[in-house]
Amino acid sequence: MPDQLTTWLHVREQVPWGSIVAHLPTPILAVRDGFTAHAGTGADPRRRGLLLAAYDEVRCAAATSPGLTADMTARWNGMLLGIPAPGFRRDPAFAKNGRERYGLHADTRQRYESCLAQATDLAIPVAARAARAYLDVAFFHPYDDGNARLGGLVLHFVLRRAGVELDEVGPILTIVRRADDTEGAAGLARLVHGIATATHRRWVRRCHDLARCGPG
Repeated sequence: MPDQLTTWLHVREQVPWGSIVAHLPTPILAVRDGFTAHAGTGADPRRRGLLLAAYDEVRCAAATSPGLTADMTARWNGMLLGIPAPGFRRDPAFAKNGRERYGLHADTRQRYESCLAQATDLAIPVAARAARAYLDVAFFHPYDDGNARLGGLVLHFVLRRAGVELDEVGPILTIVRRADDTEGAAGLARLVHGIATATHRRWVRRCHDLARCGPG
């Protein structure tokens, strides 16, 4: 089977992350927390509780951590599953009912760590960095389980570290992504940027409405 991780690492180099979207004016505040709202959609209570607990940890880390590391993603992954922080996978991984294979090479963990470190490169617009980090988790598939949920947490870490909140995340987290889709990767960056921009518009509109209504 083709190695989707190798495919992604090639595609990753083809996307013009630095120019595909503009830098966002930050901070961007949201009328509601889109991730929290999305977490309650179709989730059983235990899974939702674990996800929101991990999300709280991500928000705290975004306010205090200088960067993104493999140790952090392992801790969040463990929180998602209700287990101690797992180690990096030791075998090739499979997803999408076995249709996709993610290879394991001598330098896979090191390359994963290097990609995570790039998530805080301020030269790249934050929407592009967040989209790229989300796809890195998806296609490195670093842990045996929980990688899709972890990708959403990593995306929000990158955004919140830059002061960006989103009031809607469903379109980002529910579309199946392909490792060989260069335009799809670029489109994800545009989608994140577009939702952030719309979030800001809705926040400003809400503030204007409240100011117009006045006290009471």
